[in-house]
Amino acid sequence: MSALLPIVQAALDVYSIAYRVFECDPELADTAAFCEKYGFSPGQSANTIMVASKSEPVKFAACVVLATTKLDVNKKVCQLLAVKKASFAPMDEALRLSQMEYGGVTAFGLPDDIPVYVDSRVMECDEVIMGGGNRSSKVILHPQELTKLPTVQLIEGLAKIAVV
Repeated sequence: MSALLPIVQAALDVYSIAYRVFECDPELADTAAFCEKYGFSPGQSANTIMVASKSEPVKFAACVVLATTKLDVNKKVCQLLAVKKASFAPMDEALRLSQMEYGGVTAFGLPDDIPVYVDSRVMECDEVIMGGGNRSSKVILHPQELTKLPTVQLIEGLAKIAVV
């Protein structure tokens, strides 16, 4: 049986977050493949994206956005981090900071000095599915549960509707 990454499990427990675990094939952990295989909508897939400032000292943030949207790194994230330039964190750095697996990075269990910005659209969902810290499990929860994390900030306009 697959399980959540221990640091993710610990965070869910410490903050009394109500959730359920959904096990998946690690080869199908990426959002599009996962949704297609398991019948979830991209509109309920809340992806956690690690972002880093381009200036020293480097500032990091985790941004939670729906798969149907595009993170506004150039304007909104830069404004939130109070920096001129930011971009997606290099994968090796994101994995080192989060201590999670590629394709499983989630808002739960991140270091306390990394703010978690959640796009307000995420809160409109009845439930969302997020990474479990690894590629073999996901977390399903009501988005309001995210607000139990002390590092979470709800942000209007963090993401824009993706143009397909």
